[in-house]
Amino acid sequence: MWFVIQRIQIHTLLLLICLAGITAQTDAAEPDFKKQVVPIFQQHCIRCHNDSTKDGGLSLETKQAALQGGENGKILTPGVAAESMLLDYVVGPEPEMPKKGEPLTKAEIDTLRNWIKAGAVWPPDYRIREAQLTDTDWWSFQPLSQPPLPKLTDKEQKQVRTPVDAFLLARLREKGLTFSPQADRRTLIRRVYYDLTGLPPTSAEIEAFVKDPDPRAYEKLVDRLLASPRYGERWARHWLDVVHYADTHGYDKDKLRENAWPYRDYVIRALNKDIPYSKFILDQLAGDVVDPHSPHTVPATGFIVAGPFDWVGQIEINENLIEKKITRNLDRDDMVATVMNSTVSLTVQCARCHNHKFDPISQADYYGLQAVFAGIDRAERTYDPDPATARKRQTLLAAQARVQKLHQDLDHQIRKRGGEKLTQLEAELKQARNAKEGQGVEYGYHSQIEKSDQTAKWVQLNFKQPVTANKIRLMPAFDNYNNIGAGFGFPRRFKLEISDTSDFKSATTIADHTQADYPNPGTRPVEVALEGQSFQYLRMTATKLAPRSNDFIFALGEIQVLAPEDRNQAGQAQVTSLDSIEAPPRWARKNLIDGNFYQSPDSNQDLARLQQKRDDLLASLSSEEEKQSLRDWSARIKRVQSELGKLPAQKKVFAAATEFPRRGNFRPTEGEPRPVFLLSRGSEKAPVREVDPAAPGLIDGLDGNLHLQDPGDEGARRLALARWIVNPRNPLTWRSIVNRVWLYHFGKGIVDTPNDFGKMGTKPTHPQLLDYLASRFRDEGQSLKQLHRWIVLSTAYQQSSRSNAKGAQVDGDNRFLWRMNRRKLEAEAIRDAVLQISGKLDFNMYGPGDRLFVLEKPQHSPHYLYQKYDPAKAETHRRSIYRFIVRSVPDPFMESLDCADPSQITPKRIETLTALQALALLNDQFMVSMSEFFAQQVSSKTSDLKTQVTRAFETALGRPPGKDEVKLLVEVGQQHGLANVCRLILNSNEFIFID
Repeated sequence: MWFVIQRIQIHTLLLLICLAGITAQTDAAEPDFKKQVVPIFQQHCIRCHNDSTKDGGLSLETKQAALQGGENGKILTPGVAAESMLLDYVVGPEPEMPKKGEPLTKAEIDTLRNWIKAGAVWPPDYRIREAQLTDTDWWSFQPLSQPPLPKLTDKEQKQVRTPVDAFLLARLREKGLTFSPQADRRTLIRRVYYDLTGLPPTSAEIEAFVKDPDPRAYEKLVDRLLASPRYGERWARHWLDVVHYADTHGYDKDKLRENAWPYRDYVIRALNKDIPYSKFILDQLAGDVVDPHSPHTVPATGFIVAGPFDWVGQIEINENLIEKKITRNLDRDDMVATVMNSTVSLTVQCARCHNHKFDPISQADYYGLQAVFAGIDRAERTYDPDPATARKRQTLLAAQARVQKLHQDLDHQIRKRGGEKLTQLEAELKQARNAKEGQGVEYGYHSQIEKSDQTAKWVQLNFKQPVTANKIRLMPAFDNYNNIGAGFGFPRRFKLEISDTSDFKSATTIADHTQADYPNPGTRPVEVALEGQSFQYLRMTATKLAPRSNDFIFALGEIQVLAPEDRNQAGQAQVTSLDSIEAPPRWARKNLIDGNFYQSPDSNQDLARLQQKRDDLLASLSSEEEKQSLRDWSARIKRVQSELGKLPAQKKVFAAATEFPRRGNFRPTEGEPRPVFLLSRGSEKAPVREVDPAAPGLIDGLDGNLHLQDPGDEGARRLALARWIVNPRNPLTWRSIVNRVWLYHFGKGIVDTPNDFGKMGTKPTHPQLLDYLASRFRDEGQSLKQLHRWIVLSTAYQQSSRSNAKGAQVDGDNRFLWRMNRRKLEAEAIRDAVLQISGKLDFNMYGPGDRLFVLEKPQHSPHYLYQKYDPAKAETHRRSIYRFIVRSVPDPFMESLDCADPSQITPKRIETLTALQALALLNDQFMVSMSEFFAQQVSSKTSDLKTQVTRAFETALGRPPGKDEVKLLVEVGQQHGLANVCRLILNSNEFIFID
């Protein structure tokens, strides 16, 4: 027995030990929220269940959001794991969550269960963010430093002209390749002329270069081209592509943007002056803040607003509608995309509806950037082209503001002494002025207009409960329309009825003037006695309308329902009518009972008398000393205004603006930024929380916090972002611009996605070369012209474009530059070259764009008619950079040649070869006209057809023709004339391609 009991006790002890172990396993220590729970949410949940996307109606960013649950029930019940549906979703062999990716491990599920059992402790105000990439996860976010030059063999070293060659040769060696032979001088001068100026060299310039024995001839040629004003015109076009500049607004109305061109001119001037790149960016983002007196910095901010402008959304849509919010969101989105794509090559706009799918850019980052531009609009603003004038204007305006404040402060003190009496007098005076000017006046009720006076009209007062009245008083309306004045619209025949029911089936007529015409009462009230009768409804019916001009109406200023002691009860009623012209404040049903009505400009509103009364009161409130101060300050204000009036008129530019005349529903911010909200799924109907201005925090050592002393300072927001962009620690900025310049010289960038240095972009073919150029560019003056020199003076750039079998086999795309790329000229370069060769190119710079179309302005939107423009009769043929560029209706000739679409940001142009291009170059009216001018120029110097053909060939193509070429072209000239020979030359591949 003892043995049995002992065995039971042992089993019990073992069972207790096992239970204790299970309990210890189940009731494990509370998990560390930040170290253990947050990573689970970040890895598996938060991408879909955040404040923005809220998949299934659930966000797990904050504890409050999690406790609110999803669509199907209680997601989280602190302390009770069994009631928390969060666990139900993630357990099991085929868990419902997560939708994508690997299921949670058993250890992760146990961590969540224990955390919930322990009370789901969540630190106050702690927000779980989606896990971000680190700076080492992608090449473009890594710090920028200057790598050493690669080690080369002695043979390779002899081919190095600039450091560019060293890096390229090192990569070519890896592929078993080397540079191609140098291009001949004719090819080289044509190549570098087009690259740096966008124009061809003349025959004389080619011959001089070919025969120049100076070993530095090419270097001197490059320096001369970089110093030419044509350089800025050429390279400004590249930048304007990136910022999608145009001279019209776009969208459906596509109205003219008359003053966009000063921004285009700023870019040309800045490039010609070779200002440091950081200043180039600072000018365009916040130059008006840094140097407001400069003649260039206000136009420079045209950069931010170069894109399309939604005329209907901004000007015509009401401020309170959701469509207005959508318009502004899209408008700021374009600003953000323009700035960030162009300067740091980041596609931040991908984070408008959700966190960026590939790059470490959150929605909060994106809307933080939107907030930077929340205080500006796309509008015209004024500026002074002369810095001295700008400074003088600023000095005068500051002086005027100081004196006005002194005047206003003293005037305010004096007016406070006037109390309620002065307030009432000012109100009466304002009303009198408005009446005189016809502004803000309530005339009364006005029916719809009829062609016959026999159409009956009625207006009715509906009371919530019966009222008792002694009399009804009708106040005629007053309106000077058609010189009618007093009694306007008062019916010739009418009746008044009262009733206890709204249908008036048992109505009582209290006044009947339907049998004979009632004389116009003018401004005299018409009264009807009731002797204490009760009713709930009152109706006035006009049976014969009053004449207006060639039509008829019913109008009335006011209806009063007077109880004993003439207390008006009409304000308690609701006004209904057969119809009404609702044009407040002048005409509206509600005007009949609001106690305000206008009877004439002189009735009870003697403006002069009220003014004198007000002035006398003010005079009695101030001392002689105060009066003298006010007079002195008024005189000083007038003198300043006189001085301001003598200054030259300011110019206008379409730029980033905070102050401009209100137009429709388009109102300036006056420097006060609008609130910007993080939007769930990018929907304006689902704002999550207001955000502060910020930059992405993806660069190690470069904080995304803009550290604004005054977050409400609009200009400080833009300046802070500009400084973030040009910070030497920001590697994206310097890599981005170097890559762009490389692209325009070689036809392909080192990174072939110049606007996207993120994970969806391509990786650099020569990362060390890119960093070498970017670091030197950043640290050695940020001169774009010096960057050009490093590139175009290199052996790589001066190579022949001819292919060879080995290179084609190893690197068919020529990504490693074993030869020069043969390139097609852009549309602008073709047009400009044709103008120059034909002798028609006008080198005048700057100013409003040339309209290569006939403009018609119907009511809705302009018509841009290119087919009606005659280039043969044009007053000017300036370079294509000065074209007036239309967004919705591009120039058909330029479009056929792959001109950039100004409605889209264009980091690099698409190059196509189509039959349409050949037809355009042969038959477009521009080409036909210029070929005729070209033929006239050639034939003016000689009458010999062979000589004419030879000279035309050399002028257009930069080399003498071969015998067979001369023979063929002479035959064409004999049959079809010299102008057609010129058309044929200008349509040749050799003309539109650069070797």
